[in-house]
Amino acid sequence: MGTNVADLLDVGADEASAHTPAVVDAGSDTRLSWSQLRECVGRIAVGLGLLELRAGQRVLIATGNRWEFVASYLGVLAAGLVAVPINPRSAVGEVARMLADSDARLVLVDARTRELVSAGIAEAGTEPRLLDVDSAADWAVLAEATGRRTPAPPDPEALAVLLYTSGTSARPRAAMLSHRALLANIEQVASVEPPMFAPGDVVLAVLPLFHVYGLNAVLGQALRQRACLVIAPDFDPEGTLDLIAAERVSVLPVAPPVLAYWRNLDRVAERLATVRLMLSGSAPLAPEAITEFEQRHGIQVHQGYGLTEAAPVVTSTLCSAQGQAGSVGAAIPGVEVRLREPSGREPERDDAGEIWIRGENLFSGYWPDGADGPDAEGWYSTGDVGFLDASGDLFLVDRVKELIIVSGFNVYPHEIEEVLREVDGVDAAAVIGIPDEHSGEAVAAFVVGATDDAELVERVRAHAALRLARFKQPTLIEVVDRLPIGATGKVQKGRLRARRASLGLLE
Repeated sequence: MGTNVADLLDVGADEASAHTPAVVDAGSDTRLSWSQLRECVGRIAVGLGLLELRAGQRVLIATGNRWEFVASYLGVLAAGLVAVPINPRSAVGEVARMLADSDARLVLVDARTRELVSAGIAEAGTEPRLLDVDSAADWAVLAEATGRRTPAPPDPEALAVLLYTSGTSARPRAAMLSHRALLANIEQVASVEPPMFAPGDVVLAVLPLFHVYGLNAVLGQALRQRACLVIAPDFDPEGTLDLIAAERVSVLPVAPPVLAYWRNLDRVAERLATVRLMLSGSAPLAPEAITEFEQRHGIQVHQGYGLTEAAPVVTSTLCSAQGQAGSVGAAIPGVEVRLREPSGREPERDDAGEIWIRGENLFSGYWPDGADGPDAEGWYSTGDVGFLDASGDLFLVDRVKELIIVSGFNVYPHEIEEVLREVDGVDAAAVIGIPDEHSGEAVAAFVVGATDDAELVERVRAHAALRLARFKQPTLIEVVDRLPIGATGKVQKGRLRARRASLGLLE
């Protein structure tokens, strides 16, 4: 299997026939065979060396879903460098923080992100080299490089990827994922029966490739199984269905909001006729949503549970002894799951506890010093709460942390609250998650201020748009006289949720 994720491409190219497609980019109508993709990745690795980048240095990738992302990511890994994929819809301040924190020496952008990243570089005060993959001259620096490729040192513990996530703190930090962790989870998923992916499958990559789910559970698994990856630049309810039909997609990994978007469209089952497996796993999916979709369209939906720090898959309903409403499945091969009470003891059967996990797929802690990683015995506290039934199926019930999941992306209230308190006239702020039909959850903000309600709401909304990525911006903003404070001095967010419910906004 090798010790570098990029080795999967070499194995696939050796085993595939000359014209077997590896990547289809629907945005540019580009089709690359396995041999063509390997040649391009090799050139990129050479080009990175010619730029005098040394093993272990970071390359920030700020592009949308496109074949150049795949080639660049694998080229960075093949060169022994560290990939730092980021959300191309991040706010300028977020980009600046990630640039400064990662000390990236090179940034890859596209036409849509060049201005954003340039502003982030100016704010961060750093001086990385910037290459635009939509610029023929810039792309030629990498994709047309010639010379001898220096192979990356064969070290499975070498850092492969930094992925920014809130983890165990309120401020985003970068999870350090080694080649060992990424490859371990790829092999663990490959061991699931019946298989998620198989040779010859056509897999849709509509999930963001910068997210761990799209990056390793989709791209990584497609490489491992020699499946064809069909890249969709964006999700469009009708257009994505047409793409699935046109490319005869057989495996369909999606985020939960997709089911809501497709609920009432015409000919859904017809356009999904080639799909043998539909997977959902970036956020909890309501049992009734699964049942309704399956009954209406006749396609079974399997879901699972995972997190960035686990690279990412932990459980899957494909591993369950039997289907159960509300379950996120049983642990995949090679991953252990157990529950702990605050005292450290295991809860009684069917009682809830905090979810701890162990496996070769776990991260190496948070950048840069490996803090808050697995304990001495290899166990990691996820911060999620659930219970295990007699069959080993996991059911999620709550979160220790106040995490909000918007379309599969982590949002921490504390980060949003800090930004909202920057607005003149805001004396205090509290943020909660509320149900949303399309994104699973949305952000609701309560701000304390003495100015005119409407005027303050608009200023808060405008400031959030400047400082936060769109999925983190409050959907609802309410000005209140005061926040409910408990005896310990903390905001009683349960009372805020009750307030929203009493107004009919949580239905």
